Amino acid sequence: TVLSEKPTTFTITVTSEAGENDETVQTTLKFTYREKYPDETPLYEIVSQENLDDNDVTDIIKLLEQQAEENLGMVMIFTLVSAVQEKLNEIVDQIKTRREEEKKQKEREAEEEEKQRFHGTPVTIENFLNWKAKFDAELLEIKRKKMKEEEQAGKNKLSG
Repeated sequence: TVLSEKPTTFTITVTSEAGENDETVQTTLKFTYREKYPDETPLYEIVSQENLDDNDVTDIIKLLEQQAEENLGMVMIFTLVSAVQEKLNEIVDQIKTRREEEKKQKEREAEEEEKQRFHGTPVTIENFLNWKAKFDAELLEIKRKKMKEEEQAGKNKLSG
């Protein structure tokens, strides 16, 4: 979109190719030609962006600086826009890779949790003897209750 003629100022919106779930990243670049363009770099800035974090924006600015310096003396807007397009595609790929890594990490954590659940407490002689003592005490208590109930039942019987 041409914003002004003197100096020539315009914006170009650059969108990445659709990634997973049709997700894209997008930026709008504003270029202003200087008097000696293309022998000096145009002024450029990112006026808006979608789905980009601050590090990505900084990387894009650095890329624009580098590409502009490399292309001094030549018409460079197409080259700059193409470089940004490639960078946005890389960012989409990085987002996809990051999501896959997070998914794999969650799966590994769930798997470890499942292993822990089945692993339980290792049995040692000491553990077993403690468990056996508690178990025998519980059985003894149950037998006492049963005997008490039988005694109670025997006392309350009506004789005829």
